[in-house]
Amino acid sequence: LGGLAAAHTLSSSGHSITLIESATAIGEVGAGIQVTPNVTRLLERWGLGEKMKQVAVRPEAIVFRRYSTGERVGYTRWGSQFEEGVGRGAPYYHMHRADFHKLLFDLAAPNMELRLNSTVVSVTPSSPSNPQPSVTLASGEVIKGDLIVGCDGVKSCIREVVLGKKVVADPTGDAAYRAIIPTDLMLQDPELRPFVETPEMTAWMAPGRHLMAYNIRAKKEFNLVLLHPEDGSVESWTAEGSADKMRTDFGDFEPRWSPKTPSSVSSTLKWRLMDRLPLDSWVHPSGSVVLLGDSCHPMLPYRAQGAAMAIEDAAVLGNLFSRLESRAQIKPLLEAYQELRLERTGNTQASSRLNQHIFHLPDGPEQQHRDAEMRKAIEMEGNEGNPNQWADRKKNIVQFGYDADEEVEKWWEVNGERIGKVGRDGVGASGGGVVEGLKGSLERVLTKL
Repeated sequence: LGGLAAAHTLSSSGHSITLIESATAIGEVGAGIQVTPNVTRLLERWGLGEKMKQVAVRPEAIVFRRYSTGERVGYTRWGSQFEEGVGRGAPYYHMHRADFHKLLFDLAAPNMELRLNSTVVSVTPSSPSNPQPSVTLASGEVIKGDLIVGCDGVKSCIREVVLGKKVVADPTGDAAYRAIIPTDLMLQDPELRPFVETPEMTAWMAPGRHLMAYNIRAKKEFNLVLLHPEDGSVESWTAEGSADKMRTDFGDFEPRWSPKTPSSVSSTLKWRLMDRLPLDSWVHPSGSVVLLGDSCHPMLPYRAQGAAMAIEDAAVLGNLFSRLESRAQIKPLLEAYQELRLERTGNTQASSRLNQHIFHLPDGPEQQHRDAEMRKAIEMEGNEGNPNQWADRKKNIVQFGYDADEEVEKWWEVNGERIGKVGRDGVGASGGGVVEGLKGSLERVLTKL
């Protein structure tokens, strides 16, 4: 998703794009995805507003429940009130990942060269003796350009090139089952029908586990994400899981869920969840290779912001490179991209990891306090610091009111003249000191969490 978004924003800025993909075909993958206002405002700006409406579901609220009884302990209304407030007019959608992928692919495809079945085996940054960076494919073919954008995910090989060392993602201790239920089956059951008729995102919180569920594909399908302790899963969107084991792992959930709902699931996908502390840098010292999305900031999906951060990355990168006047400006613009994105993505990683703790509390006093605080937030406004992060207005404004293009405009007002000098007379424009300071503060935050 991040790679397609970057292909669109960079091609829209006047650059020639080659997208290199190891898969043999572009096909359906994954399950549900939350598309939050900080992303939908960009997609609407890119002309995808009406197409999103056709395949998306607009959730009315988020609901938190006790796993064993189904008792509601937390509730935050979304819909138009949320969108017009913290969303600044942008909608909050639930979609199938494949539908989202197709929207971005159709947007980017006309203005890029797509190379399928092309596995990158090595990357060569630029150097004084080699002015153009290049990638070498498994076929032996070498592809050159002016800039390589590594959107190759949590197991990124390009990350090693940028850092000059291998840095693996950290296991979070969690893994997830993903499954989809046709809603026509749920509509036949009086207890399950309301989950379809009133589109909400529902979270059942349990010791060491939680379950997220919501409608997708215009309420034709019901998406389930079941989070549990990691037990040998792999980092993959396509690895098959055991539906029977999933039923066993969540067999102590409330009667509406167990055993009724899992009986409708015949197959499931399973993957290990990874994240890491902020990297030393996203930009190779040569200024010819840069990272984007999960390759530089993988995160737990517990704030629904993994894809959102990658798409914001793409928007910032494309906006900055719409101002490019000479090759000499590539490195300072990449440094600007990193400066604009490092704190934002690091804070979002921390917020996602915080929800891991909140959602998975063992039964007892701390869990009871969490539930009591969530109940208070149902009736109150503001709720700063509430364990229901979606009830915290201040956090919502920061997370969902963010506009990637606006942030670039603000940055350019202050720094644009300095960057322009690079094109005219080669004066340097590094922001490395600022970035190092941000990285240090974010490491402290993430370590504490």
